[in-house]
Amino acid sequence: MRKIFGLFILILVFLITSACGNNSDGNTGSASEKVITMKAGVGLNDQHPQYKALLKFKEEVEKNSNGQMIVETYHSGQLGDDKQMIENLQLGSQEITIPSTAPLANFVPEFNIFNFPFLFPNTEVADSVLDGEFGTNLLTKLDESNLVGLNYWEEGFYNITNNERPIESVEDLKGLKIRTMENKILLDVFKELGANPTPMAFGEVYSSLQQGVVDGQTNPPSQIYEAKFHETQKYMSATNDFYGVWVFLVSKEFYEGLNEEQQKIIKDASMNARDFERQETRNSEQEYVEKLQEEGIEYNTVSPEALQEMKDTIQPVLDEYSKEFDKEMLELLNKALEDAQ
Repeated sequence: MRKIFGLFILILVFLITSACGNNSDGNTGSASEKVITMKAGVGLNDQHPQYKALLKFKEEVEKNSNGQMIVETYHSGQLGDDKQMIENLQLGSQEITIPSTAPLANFVPEFNIFNFPFLFPNTEVADSVLDGEFGTNLLTKLDESNLVGLNYWEEGFYNITNNERPIESVEDLKGLKIRTMENKILLDVFKELGANPTPMAFGEVYSSLQQGVVDGQTNPPSQIYEAKFHETQKYMSATNDFYGVWVFLVSKEFYEGLNEEQQKIIKDASMNARDFERQETRNSEQEYVEKLQEEGIEYNTVSPEALQEMKDTIQPVLDEYSKEFDKEMLELLNKALEDAQ
């Protein structure tokens, strides 16, 4: 009996030793060397600069972690729309997404400040404000919603497309059924301009344009082309009414579970991918406009006088919404805008 018992103990020790020497993903070594996998999803397709930059992020993370951190990338809303993916991060079922500020403001209201039309006159001012003290401080507001914001990417300046007429004045917007993002400020702005705004997720826009549910929509040229909205639209007007901002988000639970070196790898890669994405977006904007014209879109610029008319028309709406923001926050934003110009 003693021999049988001793043999049993030896077998048990062997099995335990073998289990400790191998982990579930096939890696050997300590727990700190276990491969970390993260899901990163965006709403746009695999040809858009945003997704190309996400691939650059993946490449850098995997290279700089020596393959110990793996990034699984998903495009075209495969993991859901912006709102769903933000919720995925909060629930821990997804690690990274890069949403626009319109749906993000439903989680952290302070981000509504970036949904004010005509906020940034050009990309240089936008970069200065977003990458400076104001933008950095705003990212800390995400903490309470179990999110980590690392930096801002560029969606670009929005142009209005529609099937009825070129937009050359406020009068031309009256009565148009325009799809907007799901954000109250944008809805009220377009109402003030005389349009009939309809909020909906990006993935629903093409079919809604095709079926005549809405007459038009507003987005940067890159998104208009890659989403093939030109197949359903006749006119595009360079209103530059809104500068779209994306926020690089990471699940707080996931991020805080990493060590400092791993966090640095992710942050550095997101910054380099941000710079790449901004440059790609800016370099390709005119190319996208030309492609849209080649596809039959009638493109027109909008006079400075007409743009000023739009600004003057919506100013009462912006004044009203400004009351919802902390006074000190608005002062800091105005100072940042002034310093950048």
